[in-house]
This record gives sequence, C-alpha cells and structure tokens, in this order.
Amino acid sequence: MDSHVVVTAAEASRRHGLATLRFNFRGVGASGGAWDEGHGEQADVRAAIAYLREQLQPPRRVALAGYSFGAAMAAMVAAGGESLSGLALIAPPLAAPSWRSPGRLGAVGPVVVVAGDRDAYCPHDALTALEGALPEARVTVIPHADHFFGGASDALADAIEGWARTLRS
Repeated sequence: MDSHVVVTAAEASRRHGLATLRFNFRGVGASGGAWDEGHGEQADVRAAIAYLREQLQPPRRVALAGYSFGAAMAAMVAAGGESLSGLALIAPPLAAPSWRSPGRLGAVGPVVVVAGDRDAYCPHDALTALEGALPEARVTVIPHADHFFGGASDALADAIEGWARTLRS
C-alpha cells in the first residue's frame, strides 16, 4: 500500500511508538481476489486486526485507521462491535451513494475524522452530519486540502500524531 496518504498516516503513528500494518484490499495491487462491494473488504479488515492481535505482545491493543474507502470499511468494522483502542477516519467518502453512517460505535477509544475543506468526496454538510452522529469524534478539517491531501501532508501528519498521542496515554 503505497498511497502517500496512508504512508503519511503510518509514519506519523510510528513516530509515536505505534506498530502499523498497511495492506491492499482484495483485488487491489498485488492482492488476490476481487472487489466485493465492501462485504469481503470488511472481512479483510477483521483479518488484519486478528493478525495484529496474534503478532503483538500483550495487551494486544489495536487501533484502526483508514483512508477513503478504507475509512468507510474501518467505520463499518468499528460499528460492527470490534473492540478497538482508537479509530481514525481519513477522508471518508461521505458523498458516495454507498456511504452508510456507522451509527453507534462499539468499544472504541479516541476517534478522529480528518478531511480537507476542498474534498469533493467529503463535503462540509456531510462531515457536519457525521460529527453529529459520532459525538465522541474529534473532527479536523485541513484548509486548502482535497481528497488526496496534496501539499497538506504535514497537516495530515499533525492530525494523526495528535490522535496517536492520545492512544499512548
């Protein structure tokens, strides 16, 4: 997974002592399989969480961060009852016809939503609605950033580092 947004988030997390795992969903890049309209992709996220829990030393706390479609899958997995130490939704595709608000999140630690103010996939009104649906979330809007955070990598890293610090405390 070589998206500069994902790499930026992973590096920001690592700077605060968090282990990270990046992966492509089924049918993306060198991953096998085919796109499954979000159903199988949620299973991919759950499998990654299970893998991390097996690999980590106790207490095996796992936080989840996702970008774009990955943010949608992360939200759905969190809403499905997965116990997580934290959740970061980066540029969730709120304007997509298939977006479903995750509703109530299960046992999830600190939640951050990061989006650019020029993100056509994450318009301000939809972001405000998500903030209302997830009152526990801290929403960070990055000025002059679009869905791909071109020229805004430092601001994205700052937002993720702020979230990562809360996970370590």
